[in-house]
Amino acid sequence: MDPQLTEVSQLFQRFNAAFIRKDYDSCANLLSQLKVLLTKFRSLPPLFENTPNAENELLLAREIYEQAVVLSVKIEDQDAFERDFFQLKPYYTDAGSRLPASPQEYPILGLNLLRLLVQNRIAEFHTELELLSASALENPCIKHAVELEQSFMEGAYNRVLSARQTAPHETYVYFMDLLAKTVRDEIAGCSEKAYDYLSINDARQMLLFSSDQELLEYIQEEHPEWEVKNGFVFFQKAKESAPSKEIPSLQLINQTLSYARELERIV
Repeated sequence: MDPQLTEVSQLFQRFNAAFIRKDYDSCANLLSQLKVLLTKFRSLPPLFENTPNAENELLLAREIYEQAVVLSVKIEDQDAFERDFFQLKPYYTDAGSRLPASPQEYPILGLNLLRLLVQNRIAEFHTELELLSASALENPCIKHAVELEQSFMEGAYNRVLSARQTAPHETYVYFMDLLAKTVRDEIAGCSEKAYDYLSINDARQMLLFSSDQELLEYIQEEHPEWEVKNGFVFFQKAKESAPSKEIPSLQLINQTLSYARELERIV
């Protein structure tokens, strides 16, 4: 085997051993070294030169970037996820016809869709969907993300939260938890604007918690400005602390009259 390919393979074995031990700091250090070594392979994107070991180099590099994406989820680093995903993507698209299919492809593509949904990048979410084949759209990992987006857009938040229990891959839990927080924050913001107060029972049901304790912990961590007393949640303090904006009515009237005079001159 080529000495450079052997070196990368051995280093990747150390990475996998550290990953199994959950030594993510060592994984990050080894990953940096691996990425530097991969730059020496001219068979990889964007060059795609037909070198003697091209297929083995492409397969190894693809697996390294797949593990990099999974590592970014484990350490909860969305920026690293985006960087590693875009480095990995050419191996699924440009090099797809030259390599056997990866069992990690659809789980990782589904993960990326979840990330875009969590970040509310809906236009990019649909752009990524349009690039997928009909067979890919039938994959459980992709369908899971599509159904979540539909539920989110419909406001069917109970379906969004319950979908965590049916996540098709264990790496999805991180983004599912972030999505659940996004949903609850959205409901909480609407609730404090629509109501002066709610009973604890009503607030628990509205925020889709399974127990009063979960609700109280959420209030303590995320909304300390809410007041809980006598079995009710009061939102008055939140409304009082919210900045109010004055509408400069006189200025708007003067501007409108000025525009009207200018239009009259033009006509």
